[in-house]
Amino acid sequence: MKAVQFSQYGEPNVLQMHEVPDPTPGPEEVLIEVKATTVNRLDLFQRAGKRPVPHLPFTPGLEAAGTIIQTGHGFQAGQRVLTTRAQSVSGGGYASKIAVPTSALARIPAEVSFEEAVAVGLAGSTAWGSLFDLGHLQPGERVLIWAGSSGVGSIAIQLAKQAGAWVATTASSAERAAELTKLGADLVINPRQQKVGQILSEAGGVNLVIELVSSTLQESLQACALEARIILIGNLGGQEATIDTQAWRLKRVTVVGGGQLRTSVTNEEHMLALVADKKVTPLIGQRLPITQAAEAHRLLEAGTVQGKVVLTHA
Repeated sequence: MKAVQFSQYGEPNVLQMHEVPDPTPGPEEVLIEVKATTVNRLDLFQRAGKRPVPHLPFTPGLEAAGTIIQTGHGFQAGQRVLTTRAQSVSGGGYASKIAVPTSALARIPAEVSFEEAVAVGLAGSTAWGSLFDLGHLQPGERVLIWAGSSGVGSIAIQLAKQAGAWVATTASSAERAAELTKLGADLVINPRQQKVGQILSEAGGVNLVIELVSSTLQESLQACALEARIILIGNLGGQEATIDTQAWRLKRVTVVGGGQLRTSVTNEEHMLALVADKKVTPLIGQRLPITQAAEAHRLLEAGTVQGKVVLTHA
């Protein structure tokens, strides 16, 4: 089979296509022919050596959508599936075939394309986990979702609206703001021109913050109402932040670190059903063949793409 790998850490051009042996499924695994995957921030960090991988050469790809190659373990050959847990010893979604535990497979409805499935996949799983599994979002609550144009942010906006919440988000341009308003955002704030924390505090505050930037943690605290929750799931702005602990203490805000967050396969299947019903639309910023994985990395690093970068296998 073919797989895009890196044999050394470095710039995007270290990503090269190689011919590698087919993976051998374990006792509880099935073999999948991969049709689509995505580029995630962790892929960039791994390739650059900022998050060292267990071995070289290494095949990136945290998620994958494709078809079952051989019937087994309750799945039929040809069945369309998604996994947000694609990386294993045999490699990740940048490979044309992967072996995946059946417990990690979500079934894709007929109305959902492979590209849509991976675009909602890990981003949606993280969004669901932060909003509901950790954030315990309730109907009628107010939520701030940072980086609304990101894969996680764009799905979180829609899931929060489906749950009956009022949603504020951030975008760095009028064009991006218009797209997020279409997705359902009630208020879009440009953090380059406006003070997010002040605007939301003066409007009564929010009950929940999905913090994807990290360096904006003080703004998030300012935006919070009394006894709000902040779920820290990303550090797009860096790993350090200076905060006013007095405001944190007096507001009794709970800050939860999300880690590498995924929800259950059952919830992932529920999200795919929402996509099939046109209630959630994954935001796909760019589609490229897997042979252009290096270019896909450059696009994500440049920060010019709104939504997910999807890679397709021939």
